[in-house]
Amino acid sequence: MAFELMPLPYDSEALDPAISARTLGFHHGKHHKAYIDKTNAAVEGTDLAGKSLTDVIAAARGSNQGLFNNAAQSWNHGFYWNSLAPSGGSPSGHLASKIDSAFGSLDELKKKLAERGAGHFASGWVWLAEKGGQLSLEETHDGDTLADSGFNPLLTIDVWEHAYYLDYQNVRPDYLKALLDGHLNWDFAAENLERGSAWNYPG
Repeated sequence: MAFELMPLPYDSEALDPAISARTLGFHHGKHHKAYIDKTNAAVEGTDLAGKSLTDVIAAARGSNQGLFNNAAQSWNHGFYWNSLAPSGGSPSGHLASKIDSAFGSLDELKKKLAERGAGHFASGWVWLAEKGGQLSLEETHDGDTLADSGFNPLLTIDVWEHAYYLDYQNVRPDYLKALLDGHLNWDFAAENLERGSAWNYPG
C-alpha cells in the first residue's frame, strides 16, 4: 500500500500571517507531495513496499541516499505540520516540568530555539527532543531526521528556505519569531513525550 500525502491538520489559512496560505499551498501541496511520490516510486516492487515510513527510513539510511532523503523528508514534513497549530497555547503538566528542568523556563526554551534556528547553516531542521528522560535541542541537516535516531522527537521547526521564503524572504529570524510567539503545538509535544517513542507517519 502506497504512502499518502497526509492532509494538513488545519485549514490552509489557519496559520496566517505567521505562515500564509500561499506558502502552505506550495510547501504541502508541492514539496511534501513530491517527497511522498518519489518515496512511493522508489519502494514499489521492493521488499520495502508495505513497510512503515520509519522502517523505510531506517533501511535506506547509509545504503540508498535518494530513498532516504525522500522518505525522511516525507516523515519530517508530516511531523512539522503537527508541530504547528493555529493557537498553540502553552505547555502544562509533565511537559512543562520537563521544560523548566532542562531549560529553566519556557521563555528560555523559546530563546534557544530561536537561536538554534537562526544559526543553523543552510537547510535543515531544529528539534525539541527527549532521550533517557532528558529534553534537548537537536539539529539535523538537509533531509536528515530523528525518526530512527533513538531520540523521541517532540516538536520540529523546518528551516529550509521553502518553509518561509515567500513570506519572509531571507529573514529567517522573523519566521521563527512568528512560530514561537504562538503557533507551536504543545499538545502534540505532550502526546509525544507521554508515548515515549517516535511518532508514526499516518498511512
